[in-house]
Amino acid sequence: MRLTRRSMVLASAASVVAPAPVGARAFPSRPIRIVVPYAPGGGADTVARLLAPKLQDALGQSVMIDNKPGAGGVIGDDVVAKAPPDGHTLLLGAFAHAVNPSLLPRMPFRTPDDFAPISLLVVVPDLLVVTPSLPATSVAELIALAKAQPGKLAYGSAGNGTAQHLAAELFKARTGCDIQHVPYKGGGPALVDVAAGHVQMLFGNMSSALPQAQAGRVRAVAVTSPKRSPAAPDVPTVAESGVPGYDVYEWNALLAPAGTPAAVIERLQQEAAKALRLPDVVARLATLGAEPVGSTPETFAAFLRTEIAKWADIVKTAGIKAE
Repeated sequence: MRLTRRSMVLASAASVVAPAPVGARAFPSRPIRIVVPYAPGGGADTVARLLAPKLQDALGQSVMIDNKPGAGGVIGDDVVAKAPPDGHTLLLGAFAHAVNPSLLPRMPFRTPDDFAPISLLVVVPDLLVVTPSLPATSVAELIALAKAQPGKLAYGSAGNGTAQHLAAELFKARTGCDIQHVPYKGGGPALVDVAAGHVQMLFGNMSSALPQAQAGRVRAVAVTSPKRSPAAPDVPTVAESGVPGYDVYEWNALLAPAGTPAAVIERLQQEAAKALRLPDVVARLATLGAEPVGSTPETFAAFLRTEIAKWADIVKTAGIKAE
């Protein structure tokens, strides 16, 4: 099932205007904890801290952020998977939530079975950038160059199994290019080395890669989303540049433990969707290259199943192993 940005937005819009179900009106009865399975300061943490005060105002209870980094998100995910299913402990999930089941087959919980989907919150495309000295200004020229020099070009990433790594491996699978992988301990060092010419390309996070492209330190070639990004409207997509069907988003979502009452899930989804449409939230997300979604639980569940299957195939095909 292929979900478009339009279908996700339409699905969420109808839910925003619906009244809260009767069973959700007694919720919450105490403070809510949003577990972020990453360190403070990253994309997931930023989204959580944008959302928390809005949910606090709407729900009338304190909403606290609890950073539980480690094991590629597994430690934080496990906290939520084992929490009481009453809506008072939530997960700010990210791209790795869909990748870990295939990358780390032995986990202390089951994805997606041990979680109740609430809403896909935001999507963020990656930006394909190259070192300025590389004689390629388009995806077509990059593919031609890579095929003329098999194994000679290299791409950086934030590490094995990260969104940047998988975006590049999907690109290789769809184009037949032979490009070497150079993993770094984070996307920042990888971007620095692309600017310096030590590696030739990177599928970088929009919030960090776009400013470097605008400053001329790297060259923006394409965005990974199926449609052009509002943050970089003049940059074509990989798909429109000759790789049909190429579609990669980094994303953040809200989940609860499996078994959380449907009325509580619906209340949380409604309030999250409203928050994502507040002007100050939209403006802040735009600075990150992020687009608000606020989907229904059903739409997010379908999206998550698609992501899990898609990346399982790439992990297997590319022989990716966790670090």
